[in-house]
Amino acid sequence: MLTPIAYGLATVLSLLVLFIGVRFLVSPRPAAAGYGVPAKDGGDAAYLAIKGVRDATFGVLGLALLAFSTAHAAGWYMLVVALAPLGDTLIVLRFGGTKAAAFGIHFATAATVLVSAALLFAI
Repeated sequence: MLTPIAYGLATVLSLLVLFIGVRFLVSPRPAAAGYGVPAKDGGDAAYLAIKGVRDATFGVLGLALLAFSTAHAAGWYMLVVALAPLGDTLIVLRFGGTKAAAFGIHFATAATVLVSAALLFAI
C-alpha cells in the first residue's frame, strides 16, 4: 500500500516541478508572478530562464530516478532537492514577496517534498 503512494507523490512532484520549469521558459513573467516575486521589466529574462532550466532539470532527474533507480536513491534525491523550495522561501521573503507566497507555496512545497522523501525511505 505504501509503495504506490510513495512513488505516486514523488512522480506528481517531479511532474509539477518540470511543468513549473517549462512555464518559466515559455511564459516567464506570469511564472515569476506566480513564484511570489514579480519580474521587473527588462533585465530579468536571463534569470527567469535559469530558473526554468533548473526546475525542468530537477523534474526530469526526479522522473529518471523514479524510473531507473531505487526508492532509496529517489528518497535521497527528494531530501536534497527540498533545499530548493526552502531557499525559494527565503528569496521570496527577502525580495518583497508576501509571507503567504513564501510559506503557502514554497515552504509548503519543501514540507511536501520531505514527506515524499520519508515515504520513499520507508519502502
